Amino acid sequence: MTKNNSKNSYIRSLGRRKSAIATIKLFSGKGDSQVNKTDLIKYFPTKTEKIIYEKPFEITKTLGKHYYLAKIVGGGKTGQVQALSLAISRALIKINESFKPDLRAAGLLTVDSRVKERRMVGTGGKSRRQKQSPKR
Repeated sequence: MTKNNSKNSYIRSLGRRKSAIATIKLFSGKGDSQVNKTDLIKYFPTKTEKIIYEKPFEITKTLGKHYYLAKIVGGGKTGQVQALSLAISRALIKINESFKPDLRAAGLLTVDSRVKERRMVGTGGKSRRQKQSPKR
């Protein structure tokens, strides 16, 4: 979805990972990116998180040319940052279709659909654990 005002045109995109859902509005130009109305650096302070959410921009050589407003719901920090990376990658493809092969080769467009398996009845509190069988 694209909003076409002369001043505030943006690309809307969605990314999911585990139980985290990231919705972003990607704007062209220079600006401060925000996640849940918080500065990006404060929301994701570690260096590894920074590497993950900047990777789509580095691969497409558009670092510093775009900024975004993101709303992330659910999950933990790792799932949230990976959902954000997927959403950014999808938005960049909407801007320029020629970015797709590079992002695909880097594995940034592959949806990692693994989620925690539900707890099974009679397993002692875990999903795959089985109760101990009698010795004799």
